[in-house]
Amino acid sequence: MVTMACSYLILFLHFLLLLNFIFLSHATSIYDSFVNCLTTKSIPQSEISKIVYSPNNLSFNSILQAYIRNRRFFNSSKTSKPAIIVTPTEESHVAGIVLCTKEIKLQLKIRSGGHDFEGISYISDVPFIMLDMFNLRAISIDVNDETAWVQAGATLGELYYNIWMKSEVLGFPAGVCPTVGIGGHVSGGGYGNMLRKFGLSVDNVLDARLVDVNGRILDRKSMGEDVFWAIKGGGGASFGVILAFKIQLVQVPQTVTYFKVERFLDQNATDIVVQWQNVASKIDNNLFIRLLIQPVTAKNKEKVEGAEDTKTIRATFIALFLGDSSTLMSLVSKEFPALGLTKKDCFQMRWIDSILLWANFDNTARPEALLNRTGDSLLFLKRKSDYVLEPIPKDKLESIFQKMISLGKVGLVFNPYGGRMNEIPEDETPFPHRAGIIFKIQYSANWNESGLVAEKDYLSQIRDLYSYMTPFVSKNPRQAYLNYRDLDIGTNDQGPHSLEEGRIYGIKYFKNNFNRLVKVKSMADPQNFFKNEQSIPTQTHSIHAKWTRKYRRMFQSR
Repeated sequence: MVTMACSYLILFLHFLLLLNFIFLSHATSIYDSFVNCLTTKSIPQSEISKIVYSPNNLSFNSILQAYIRNRRFFNSSKTSKPAIIVTPTEESHVAGIVLCTKEIKLQLKIRSGGHDFEGISYISDVPFIMLDMFNLRAISIDVNDETAWVQAGATLGELYYNIWMKSEVLGFPAGVCPTVGIGGHVSGGGYGNMLRKFGLSVDNVLDARLVDVNGRILDRKSMGEDVFWAIKGGGGASFGVILAFKIQLVQVPQTVTYFKVERFLDQNATDIVVQWQNVASKIDNNLFIRLLIQPVTAKNKEKVEGAEDTKTIRATFIALFLGDSSTLMSLVSKEFPALGLTKKDCFQMRWIDSILLWANFDNTARPEALLNRTGDSLLFLKRKSDYVLEPIPKDKLESIFQKMISLGKVGLVFNPYGGRMNEIPEDETPFPHRAGIIFKIQYSANWNESGLVAEKDYLSQIRDLYSYMTPFVSKNPRQAYLNYRDLDIGTNDQGPHSLEEGRIYGIKYFKNNFNRLVKVKSMADPQNFFKNEQSIPTQTHSIHAKWTRKYRRMFQSR
């Protein structure tokens, strides 16, 4: 019996070695085919060897993991590694990469910063090539025109720093996390703490450079207004490879004011949140007040022996005011008195320094810290989103807070709208969430514990809270923000029902703009080469399926 068991073990080990040999042989074959193709696209062999990485390359894993921002997909069985990683250093490289990926019939995944919360820029269920844009991060600032060209692989922090180096009175309305990549952030909308004054990032895009499905490098004029419209909020990865955006910079005052104020339930936090809902989207456009709602443990202040710490809600109000603290104090005292803001809560500074505080750097950090592309330590995380059109009544807020306390591990981020967002029509860009919205919700779950048990617990909690919030948020559709990527709301297997599957999540992300996005996609990429789990589908698959069903019925009726 022992001998037989050993024989089975030896056979099994031989089988594993055979599978590994087959995999490596297949990977080598793909690599050779891809490299040979690139040489036919006028890319010198000396350049190819520096930008193309197979799994056998010693740098492969470090490049792959460098921009994975979610530990759920880091060194995990869920992480289906790419067959090849390509890190172009020239725009012409990207054109060749697109054409050769098509020729060897693989999927192309495009990564600019890796902050897509579901990791779809670097994982896939099918063999794929990952195009990582981190080497294409040039930034050119024109102070006279107040414009800039920014390549897709640059981070927001690098953009902010480069603007500051040229001018202390220019800025750009974009996100508060400095390690986010420009390509994904801007093409998905680009939400930040100056949107009430200046709108979204996409509302300040003047031009773009894009590699299309035919390997052409196009600008706004040559791609046409339909495609240019589509990549300003419709997700660039559905239409091509974003190389760069030309953006309109905005004027910021030499002095801005920041505050961060915490209130707990026993400090009338619920009443303050009620007033925030009625004020934050209507107050002066120069003021943005973000609200974080988090379940926390309140320490036993009296230190009574045997008494347990109690669970409560902490409401944190974080603000950027484009002006001085005296003006801010006067404004908040009049419009938002429940907050109880004091002068000592307010800190005047340069705009660039406010960027550092919003990014959770301490007040001793220098602007050079924004050049760090790696960011904070890696967490396991999940995000979801919602939009609120009517204030949530006090009794309902109380029930939400109690629900959060009972769950214990999920936070909410309320981001106010109003101002410039009310002035821009829903169809001006694919991003439709405009007038009528009071605030956007981000559901946030972060954890450090590894393993499926912890993941199941946190995912269950965030989905539970999302379900509980259904009566209080937008309906028909229940809207969602593309850059808070959430595969729970629908995915696409790119099969014969692609259009129907795409409509499920597409309507939530884009409302009626989804229909125009499908038309643009069908025109620009009719064979659906640029695709992912939540990409814009073409009409072709649906039409093909319709005719297939029609002829099947005709055949069966005979």
